[in-house]
Amino acid sequence: MKTRLGFVGLIIEDREKNAASVNAVLSEFGELILARMGVPCPERDCFAITLVVRAGTDDLGSLTGRLGRLPGISVKSMLSKKQTD
Repeated sequence: MKTRLGFVGLIIEDREKNAASVNAVLSEFGELILARMGVPCPERDCFAITLVVRAGTDDLGSLTGRLGRLPGISVKSMLSKKQTD
């Protein structure tokens, strides 16, 4: 399968309520995730997560689609132009 390097950015609002559902989805797609960094913003009751991924367009679409349908979650992603096998 052709894959590309990319990233996914997440903003999680109401962290205490929504973090478990995000972590469950990320665990399902764990084979795509190369790195993960999270930054809390307690004064706004939110959390930012950046993922570095190696994925094809279909897999990345599945991941971001699942995350984007969760309540209180905003998600954006991008893949590099260069594909690898």
